[in-house]
Amino acid sequence: MFRLALLALVLSASPALAHHPLDGLPMQTFGQGLLSGVGHPILGLDHLFFVAVAGIAAHVARAPLIGVLGYVLSMLAGCMIVASGAAFPLQEAVIALSLLVVGGLLALGRVPTPRVLIALLAGFGLFHGAAFSDGIAGQEGGASLPVLLGYLAGLAVTQAAIACIAGALTARATRMAAQLTGAMAGGVGLYLMLDMAEGVLVRALIGA
Repeated sequence: MFRLALLALVLSASPALAHHPLDGLPMQTFGQGLLSGVGHPILGLDHLFFVAVAGIAAHVARAPLIGVLGYVLSMLAGCMIVASGAAFPLQEAVIALSLLVVGGLLALGRVPTPRVLIALLAGFGLFHGAAFSDGIAGQEGGASLPVLLGYLAGLAVTQAAIACIAGALTARATRMAAQLTGAMAGGVGLYLMLDMAEGVLVRALIGA
């Protein structure tokens, strides 16, 4: 049952990795910001996989709540930092690396101690949050306070729910199912890293 749920998750996720739930329409209200915040973690396959394995790894490390909370708070901080005008270099590369590292540790059955895992999830959370800031960066004149608050609330609630549900499912599944999930997430991370490396190589060859 657990594996069927994972398969459905993969098949329902967008292969484009980044979409806007409002189709790029401007956000003007708290509700529109909330809807956008709810949709971004679900429509982005890289973020969806990471938050799921983050919740599973936190459960395996016996720190289900503090692990998820550490990631979510750090993710919100990263989003606000970039929304305020700062920049995070190598954003997409670190996001791909986060999938490879956390997914790989889970697949190998080598989840670190709670303290180390929380630091790892929080560090990667900054970069995932930085990527989520793109959802409000295109707002003409900047996002209003109600839109920003709605967006952050949607991000926090959705990702916390996904992580906690993934962790709870792990409690009812076999160890192999958790490792399989980690392997799938690690595979996504490896694919993204290879795709980025290919792009860099092609640009170097054509002198772009």
